[in-house]
Amino acid sequence: MGRITEDLIRRNAEHNDSVIFSLEELSLHQQEIERLENVDKWCQDLKILYLQNNLIAKIENINRLKKLQYLNLALNNIEKIENLEGCEGLEKLDLTVNFVGELSSIKILRYNINLKEIFLMGNPCADFEGYREFVVATLPQLQRLDGKEIERSERIKALQNYPVIEEKIREQEKAYCLKRSKEKGEAERKLQEEEEKEKQKENKSKPGFDGRWYTDINNTIPYSVLQRDEKEHSEIEESKVNKKTPDELEKEFWEKPTLFSPESRLETHRYLEKQRKDKEKLSDKKKKEKPPRTLITADGRVLNINEPKLDFSLKDDEENNQIVLDLAVYRFMDTSLMDVNVQPTYVRVLVKGKVGEVISANRKARTPEKNNEKNKLQQKKRSKQIEKLEVDPSKYSFPDVTNIVQEKKPASRKIQAKSPVVPCAENSDFEDNPEVPPLI
Repeated sequence: MGRITEDLIRRNAEHNDSVIFSLEELSLHQQEIERLENVDKWCQDLKILYLQNNLIAKIENINRLKKLQYLNLALNNIEKIENLEGCEGLEKLDLTVNFVGELSSIKILRYNINLKEIFLMGNPCADFEGYREFVVATLPQLQRLDGKEIERSERIKALQNYPVIEEKIREQEKAYCLKRSKEKGEAERKLQEEEEKEKQKENKSKPGFDGRWYTDINNTIPYSVLQRDEKEHSEIEESKVNKKTPDELEKEFWEKPTLFSPESRLETHRYLEKQRKDKEKLSDKKKKEKPPRTLITADGRVLNINEPKLDFSLKDDEENNQIVLDLAVYRFMDTSLMDVNVQPTYVRVLVKGKVGEVISANRKARTPEKNNEKNKLQQKKRSKQIEKLEVDPSKYSFPDVTNIVQEKKPASRKIQAKSPVVPCAENSDFEDNPEVPPLI
């Protein structure tokens, strides 16, 4: 059942920026509200209040709404007009299709001097003999009743016959009250029977012991197995007793004749509520939980999974004997939301609880000996490519400084320096080379 809460009022006060203390118009129709409450505390400036098509059984807690001009309580379970004396500004009251049987309760509206129009059609009192004349004579300030204007001649005639009409109305009210008391007793008895049936169903689905195991002489039976067996047994018995399909039961419920009473409305509401809950349970059962992700198969094969759909690249650097994983993650994401797990055969990255990548390392790992041999070969290749700087003073060469400035640039040529001999006059093997310029 719905209740009038602050959150409900704020959600229906969007036209006033969800501000409720200055609210002048409020619509709470079709909210399954059972009790009229809290409106007079939070919305004292209300002028228009819509509460039609709910389950309100009593007019209450609106006496402090001094500015209220229009109150709509159509299609509810109201049986008596009361607690409206404080609504000084009330001009229009709608009680269409309720259960007002005490027509004499309309006398309290005499104090609402601004009341111009009232709707009582669809109530049991509207079928009373002399109903219109009684209302017209009782409320002299009224101008319209059930959408029909009250003429002056009609009011004079109603006032003249008022004593006779009032006596007839009281007799009809007494008969209606006796009828209602019987209906209430029958409805309470029926409700108790339904509650007992529900309890019996619940007791059938439960074992006699509260323990987790049921022990007999021969063996011990798990509690869950015993509960399942008893439930299946009860379902079989119910199916034997009641062989009607759900569609047939629903058709029977809606075609069954019922009295026009607040209890029948509540029964219909409970039936619809039960159907809704049953559908929700069935939908919950149909919803299958997603199976867990299979990251590694039974035969040990690692699967490549990209659950968050992140861009990545995987490079195999054979020269350095390493695998490089470049993974693009979300911008401004905290590193605490990432978890990297590196294994010999795969890499697992969890990004915000989702499996980012599971990359299998398929190539074989190299042995240390082969790696050492390869490293030696690479060092030899590098050593051949590197030119060493000569520091031996006995080995040197000079450029030709005589031809530095030339009109035409000659083709570049490489000077292949022969291994020169150190010039020394004391050496007997000394030979003077004319191509070598003299020392300065």
